[in-house]
Amino acid sequence: MKRILSFIVTTGLLLVSCGTLNLDPARLMQSGIYAAQALTLTDAQVQAYVHQYVTQLDAQSTVLPESNAYTKRLRKLTAGLDGVNEVPLNFKVYKENEVNAFACADGSVRVYTGIMDAMTDNELLGVIGHEIGHVALNHTRRQMRNAILTSAAMEGLASTSSTIAALTDSQLGAIGSAILDAKFSRDQESEADDYGYNFLVKAGKNPWAMVMSFEKLQALSGGGQAGPVSNIFSSHPDTATRIKRMTERCNTDGYKRPAK
Repeated sequence: MKRILSFIVTTGLLLVSCGTLNLDPARLMQSGIYAAQALTLTDAQVQAYVHQYVTQLDAQSTVLPESNAYTKRLRKLTAGLDGVNEVPLNFKVYKENEVNAFACADGSVRVYTGIMDAMTDNELLGVIGHEIGHVALNHTRRQMRNAILTSAAMEGLASTSSTIAALTDSQLGAIGSAILDAKFSRDQESEADDYGYNFLVKAGKNPWAMVMSFEKLQALSGGGQAGPVSNIFSSHPDTATRIKRMTERCNTDGYKRPAK
C-alpha cells in the first residue's frame, strides 16, 4: 500500500512538473488513483475485462459459422494453436471487407474476410502469427493497462478485489479504442514481426510469406499507412523497413523466395 500511495503522490508531482499547475487538485489525485488501479490489476482481471469487450464486439459483428468456407479455412490454418503463455486462444471470422486482424489479451483472435481474400494461406498465417506475438510478448496486456492509466472512463474498476466488475458502455468503449486503434512501439512491432517469422518456421512454412504479406499490405495501403489496413499496419517501424528487415533475415537463414 505504501508503494501505491507513493506512486500516486509521485504521479501528481510529475504532472505538476510538466506544467499542469492549473489542474484541479482533486482531479490530479484522481488521475493518480487511476494510475494505481492500472498497476494493481492482475493478468486475470485484464483478460476478463478485455473478454467483456470482445463478447460485445462479437455480438455486434457478423461472425461466420463453423460451416462457412472462411471459418473452415481459418480452422485448418490454426489447427493445434490452443494457447500461448497459458492464455487459451479462440479464433473467429468477421464478415467484413476491411483488411484487418487483431488479437486480444484474453486470447481472442479475430480475422476479417477482407484480409483472408487478400492473402495466401502462408501470408495469412504470418499475419496471424504476428498478431498472436503481441499477446505472447505481453504487448496487448501492457496496452490495456495504459488504457486504464490514461482514461477516466475506466473509473471504478475493482483492481484491489478479486471481483470482476460489469463494465459500463463508456468503459467498454475505452477498451475497444485501446484494442482497435492499437499503436505499438517500434520495438514491439519488430518483436512481433520476429515472432511471426518464427511462428511460420515452427509450422514448417517458408518465412518469406512474412515479406510477401507486408508487400501486399503496403500495396493495399497505397504505400502509406492509412486506409483499410491502418489498424494492423502500424507506422512504427515503416513498411519499407519491415520488408527490408524480414528480407535480410530470410536471406541470412538461407530461405528461397517462392515464385508468385
